[in-house]
Amino acid sequence: MKKVILITGASAGMGKEMAKELLKDGYVVYGAARRLEKMDDIKKLGVKVLAMDVTDQDAMVAGIDTIIKAEGHIDVLINNAGFGSYGAIEDVSMTDARYQLEVNVIGAARLTQLVLPHMRKQRNGRIINISSIGGKVSMPLGGWYHASKFALEALSDALRNEVKRFGIDVVVIEPGGVKSDWSEIASNHMAKASGDSAYSDFAAQFDMVRKKAEVNNAEPIVIVNLVRKAIATKIPKTRYHGGYMAGLVLFLRKMLPDRAMDNMLMSQLK
Repeated sequence: MKKVILITGASAGMGKEMAKELLKDGYVVYGAARRLEKMDDIKKLGVKVLAMDVTDQDAMVAGIDTIIKAEGHIDVLINNAGFGSYGAIEDVSMTDARYQLEVNVIGAARLTQLVLPHMRKQRNGRIINISSIGGKVSMPLGGWYHASKFALEALSDALRNEVKRFGIDVVVIEPGGVKSDWSEIASNHMAKASGDSAYSDFAAQFDMVRKKAEVNNAEPIVIVNLVRKAIATKIPKTRYHGGYMAGLVLFLRKMLPDRAMDNMLMSQLK
């Protein structure tokens, strides 16, 4: 029986690459995103597409019901949908802050709730949460994004120990720099929030450093291959990381005290 996989955020970037590559591997792949037309290309390849906004309760329920009715089971949920919204904490509106958390944390948690009864019944399943090295290290001007990823990491740790007895694994993927539209979107939000504020000079410097660094970003296949391992391995690791600077940043976070880490991060913004 082929494993059935649901990938959120499948209309672009890593999510779309995951859908293409996992389909090649022989899985039954469902790709979910808000805009179906953005997934026409992967639909033609054989990915089964679903219109799903992870802030819309009814859309999520309908999506899982569709999969269960068609396939009878769901084996892997990849919570990939998410976005980055940057800006100084003082500047970002509470509306924007809540939306960041709603997409990156609450949506993933609700979808997880919806698939778990089916996985428990099967006594088998895998939840793969796409976090970030930004779920371990917090940069200035990214407070709400980092808050969402720190929260996703914490939820994953709690969930892992709750569902282990049902034969369900929980895996966190922590990408570093990966080629996508993510950083541009985050930067545009930062310019809107802090471009004319007391933090405007800081935001401008941050954006300059970002543009210089992103030329080194890894191709999405690097993260896709980590997801492949997380699915295929009998006993997966609790975390996998990859992409530009991922290993080094996570190592430094583990080894350095807070003040030293602060100094190291701020030295990159001068």
